[in-house]
Amino acid sequence: MNHITFTPIGIIHTPFKETKGTPIQPPAAKGAKGYIEIFNEFSKGLKDLDGSSHIYVIFYFHKSEGYKLTVTPYLDNSTHGVFATRAPKRPNQIGISIVKLISVEQNKIFIEDVDIVDGTPLLDIKPYVPLFDTRENVKTGWINKSKTEVAKMKDDGRFSIST
Repeated sequence: MNHITFTPIGIIHTPFKETKGTPIQPPAAKGAKGYIEIFNEFSKGLKDLDGSSHIYVIFYFHKSEGYKLTVTPYLDNSTHGVFATRAPKRPNQIGISIVKLISVEQNKIFIEDVDIVDGTPLLDIKPYVPLFDTRENVKTGWINKSKTEVAKMKDDGRFSIST
C-alpha cells in the first residue's frame, strides 16, 4: 500500500499542556475551553461553520509513538484489541472528538468540552449532524460493562511515549 501523508490545517490550543492529567473523553472535559487556530490558507473553509453547535475534531496524536495491537484501556483492567478502544497508541495516531462550538472569529474556532492536549495538529473538522450521526440500537461491547465513570477519567500516563 502507498504511504499516506496528511497536512495539518491548524493547531488546537487547550489548557492541557501534557498528556498525563488530560481528560480521556469530552464528558470528562466538561467546561474545559480551548480554541482551534486554522492556518490562513484554510480559513475560507470555516464559512457557515458557526451555524453548528458541535463539531468533530479530527487530529493527530502528536505525543504518541508506536502502538500495540492489544491494550489495557482507561475504562477497564482487561486487555482489548486497540481497534475496540480509543487508545492513542494506534497504527495511525488519528484521534477524533466531538466538542461544543462556541464561536468562530476569523481563523479561530472557540470550543468547549475539549479533551485534547495543547499544540495538537488539526487534520480536519466536520459538523456534528444528529440526522447523520445518531444511531439506534447501539451496542458498545466491553465498554458497556465498564463500571468506571468516564466523566471523572484523566490520562494516567499509561499511553505516554515512554511506555
